[in-house]
Amino acid sequence: MKKSTPPLGQHFLRDQRIADNMLASVSLNDTSSVMEIGCGDGFLTRTILRHSIERLWCIEIDERWASYVQRSISDQRLTVKHQDFLKTNFAEFEPNAPWTVLSNLPYHVTFPILHLLQQHRSLIKEGAVMVQAEVADKIIKTTGRGFGYVSLFFQHYFEWRLLDTVPPEAFDPPPKIMSKTLHFKPIVHPQPIPHEERFWDHFIRCLFKQPRRNIKNNLLQGGYDLAKIPANMYTLRAQQLDKAQIFALWDLVRS
Repeated sequence: MKKSTPPLGQHFLRDQRIADNMLASVSLNDTSSVMEIGCGDGFLTRTILRHSIERLWCIEIDERWASYVQRSISDQRLTVKHQDFLKTNFAEFEPNAPWTVLSNLPYHVTFPILHLLQQHRSLIKEGAVMVQAEVADKIIKTTGRGFGYVSLFFQHYFEWRLLDTVPPEAFDPPPKIMSKTLHFKPIVHPQPIPHEERFWDHFIRCLFKQPRRNIKNNLLQGGYDLAKIPANMYTLRAQQLDKAQIFALWDLVRS
């Protein structure tokens, strides 16, 4: 297959060191089940298959690349599934769980994919993914500028570790942005959140809705009673708080 113009705006990794570091960050053995989301032309796929694993399932939305990888890589451990990962029936993963996720995530659907992994984290052992650098920075931020809903949500359900910063020249063709690789591992027993759905869907979105506004103004706009909040917190911005302070704030206003 001609590779000069990748479909769907794809940029294929060509730096072996980056792929090797992703593999080195996870623990694999001859019983491991590995999931690759978007195999593209198989660069990372081939790297994974150099390791001792039991199975590798590649989920690829583009029929041309799914067919290409299926034809060009002969390995009985490999299964290529031509399907949209966002429409995956996760019941098919249950018999071979837990899974290790290794993927250069499609940047235009990074967050929908991460949300799916969060919803099905009981099936996942750990993983290493490549994402846009700006996205990686938001995920691992713990306070300050850039800290927000994304940071708080994904840190609540996963442990994250930065692996590499990946320059455009590591890809063919080179993108116009920087990328980063992250290792993640599900938190088995995340801190319970009273009224969890309301916490994420209303409180946190409201708290960070206008980052330049202080906590008082954002929460008043969301209809919260601020009588129980210490006055010294009124003038702070949400990005000045850490996770523990935000959870404490929720306990004050949720009733």
